[in-house]
Order: sequence, then structure tokens, then C-alpha cells
Amino acid sequence: MAVDELDTRILRLLLERPRTSVREYARILGVARGTLQARLDRLERDGVITGTGPSLSPAALGHPVLAFVHIEVTQGRLDDVGDALAAVPEIVEAFSIAGGGDLLTRVVARDNAHLEDVIQKVISLPGVVRTRTEVALRERVAHRLLPLVESVGRTARS
Repeated sequence: MAVDELDTRILRLLLERPRTSVREYARILGVARGTLQARLDRLERDGVITGTGPSLSPAALGHPVLAFVHIEVTQGRLDDVGDALAAVPEIVEAFSIAGGGDLLTRVVARDNAHLEDVIQKVISLPGVVRTRTEVALRERVAHRLLPLVESVGRTARS
């Protein structure tokens, strides 16, 4: 899907001012509300915009420990293990990966003892062969997409 300069400006506003109304976005961009709404609908339909909910902090919800758990899975059991991981609330993301292991999960916990309990729950799942855990000490670059949007916008203008 091609993203043009107006799309880039829209995405920038969504990232910088997520709680602004469509009417206000249209005013800021100097376009008709209908034009803006059509662009937003297309960006959603094409999968560029994937959600509009708030970003939540696991730490503020009482889960300040963040770990990345690599999971090695018995051959042919990847889907089963993935489905089982979805039932563990402390696993906030899981990805199939190439390289060391089969799955990479982002796990949050109340403290290190709780993290160990979560890892033990994962290890006990049918199809899990072994895990390797890396505990995050400090976030160095927060999740962000604005630099990517700006890069895509520069490419669209070229």
C-alpha cells in the first residue's frame, strides 16, 4: 500500500495527538472532514492503522518486571503452544521466530518470584522443550513509530 504525503501527515497527527477529533485533524491539515475520514478508513482497511485504544503501562498496573522468554517447541506443536501461551495473562506478546528458539515472548511480572512462576507455567506446557529468559533492566528506546512514518513520508515525497 502506497502512503503519500497527506497520509504521512495524518499518521503523524494520530501519533502526536491521539485524542484529537477527526474534525480537528481536518482543520489542522486543511482538508475536508470527508477527505480525512476516507483516508482514515483506507489506512485502517489496508492495515496501516491497527488500533485506536490507549497504550497501557504494565508497570503502572503492578507488573514492573519485563522479560523476554525464548521458547523452544517440539516439532509440530508450534500452534498448540502458541494457543496455550495466549491463556497466560502475563504474556503480553508472542512471536514465531527464526534463529535461536521457535517463539519469543514478552512477559511482565510483579517481581522476580512472580516471573519465575510464569516461566514455570510456560515450561510445563505440553510441547515446550526449554526456555531461555532475558530480563530487561531499563528501556533505552520506547516503542515508537513516528521516525518510521517520517522516513516513509520522505520517501513518498521523493
